[in-house]
Amino acid sequence: MKNLKFNKIILLLIGLVVFNSCVEDDDFAIPDTSIIEPVLDGQQVSIASIAGALAQEQGNNSVDYSNDDDLVSFDFGGPNQYLTGYVVSSDEGGNFFEELIIQDAPENPTTGIKVLVDVNPLFTRYEVGRKVFVKLNGLVVGISNGVLAIGPQDGDRVGQIPGASEEDFILRSAEVATIVPLPLSIADFTEDRTNLMIELQDVQFNRGQVLGDNPLSFASEGSDQFDGERLLESCSSATTAIFSTSTFSDFKALTLPSGRGNMTAILTRNFFGDTFNIAINSPEDINFSSSDRCDPDFLECSGTSGGGSAIFFEDFETFSSFTAEGWTNVNINGGGTEWTEGGFGGNDYAQITGFNSDEDPIEVFLVTPPIDLDTTTGEELSFDVQTNFDNGTILSVLVSTDFTGDPTTATWQPLDAVIPSGPANGFGTFQSVGPINVSCLDGTVHFAFFYEGADPGATTRYHVDNVEVTGN
Repeated sequence: MKNLKFNKIILLLIGLVVFNSCVEDDDFAIPDTSIIEPVLDGQQVSIASIAGALAQEQGNNSVDYSNDDDLVSFDFGGPNQYLTGYVVSSDEGGNFFEELIIQDAPENPTTGIKVLVDVNPLFTRYEVGRKVFVKLNGLVVGISNGVLAIGPQDGDRVGQIPGASEEDFILRSAEVATIVPLPLSIADFTEDRTNLMIELQDVQFNRGQVLGDNPLSFASEGSDQFDGERLLESCSSATTAIFSTSTFSDFKALTLPSGRGNMTAILTRNFFGDTFNIAINSPEDINFSSSDRCDPDFLECSGTSGGGSAIFFEDFETFSSFTAEGWTNVNINGGGTEWTEGGFGGNDYAQITGFNSDEDPIEVFLVTPPIDLDTTTGEELSFDVQTNFDNGTILSVLVSTDFTGDPTTATWQPLDAVIPSGPANGFGTFQSVGPINVSCLDGTVHFAFFYEGADPGATTRYHVDNVEVTGN
């Protein structure tokens, strides 16, 4: 019995010694998270050479980004090859999902590619700037959603690397470089610059989306389904681009910044691969510190307006033709794109689109008949517009007091008409614009709907209806 008690005491003492040797002053050991530089057992391949191989497969000198049928395969049994690049995307904010965007250099990149991988999140292992090697054997390269992409073959398209195989295909380097965004203007967007981190300088969001009583959020409006699409404008040129945010992002409910400045983003394409999109990793990538916006010099009338009766009204319901009704409809570049008469569901309207016109630029005026404002006061202009297949706001409303038939010789001043945005791949709904105070105008005036775009690029389709000028 004494021996049994003695043994228990010995075991207790041993346990205390072991416990104290494991934990001392709450100083727990920190796991070793350092990365050992991988030893590659094959050749390193550039993203540019991968793009060149795809172009050859397509039978071209350069990649056809509209061709998502041709794929370049890398055999499992062939010599090992490793694609090299630097991560520029982050899914920490939820704006990217199950994909890594990598480019060929930290500074002055030339080519980027999207790596599809069935893993979320990825930012914990592949932070922005991390150099990675993608083992090509067993993967295919092709066009996915309009950009260069890599992953295993899934039927006739590029699929995702399975989560269980992530580390078999993606190797992390110990190098984490500082990414210097490529300065790029909206006017210089090209397909071969997609999947690059860029810096847009001197830009702002469209005034109709950030000014007024109800500024838009990044992607939490009722009309935002999978992505919120907002209009970004260049202050140095008359160009616009679609700013896209996922409705699954953590910052979707934040209000868009109303100022002007610079933005770091990834240049990509929309889901259908037919329109350039800009996507950010986080709201911190936007630096709109200036409140000095670059909106046009709109006509500003300070006089009292409203409450009057119709001086002019056109709903296009009994419309014979633009010419017969006194409207001027002219493409000032001589192209075939013009305003036409359209209708749907018993409603008639004026419509225009430059889609498939192959015109660049497109500049088309639709000018009202003369409207006499000499005998009235408090005048206002209003109309309804339906925006469809929206790839940038290219409709503006102008007024002239010296128009005599040729819009190129008249003096035009823009009106502060906020044209509503619409879906990128479908028809929107008619929305009212105005009333716009034009009470400071006198004499005979003409209002114009000016469509200014290019094909391809900016070919939004508009329907205009119920054009009305009222006065007292």
